[in-house]
Amino acid sequence: MQTKNPIFDDLAELMTGAAGVVASAGEEVKAVARSKMDRLVADMDLVSREEFELVKDMAAKALAENQVLRQQIAALKPAQAKKPKARKSTKTSGVK
Repeated sequence: MQTKNPIFDDLAELMTGAAGVVASAGEEVKAVARSKMDRLVADMDLVSREEFELVKDMAAKALAENQVLRQQIAALKPAQAKKPKARKSTKTSGVK
């Protein structure tokens, strides 16, 4: 046989309410912390992931183009070495 004790009922109700308050307070702390972090990041003027990826792709393309240009220059150097150098003009004007 179980007896109903109002003290235990009140205590259980109080604990349930306290758990709800603690959970709400925890969510509030998370929201405030997230807000402060967002503000801190905004003040630091950091780039977004999208901007970072865009610049990363641009740098990779520039590096590839640079490699192609180096190869083209290397291919042109032997051809230039075979050409005779242009002579400088030794003519002088009659004005002194």
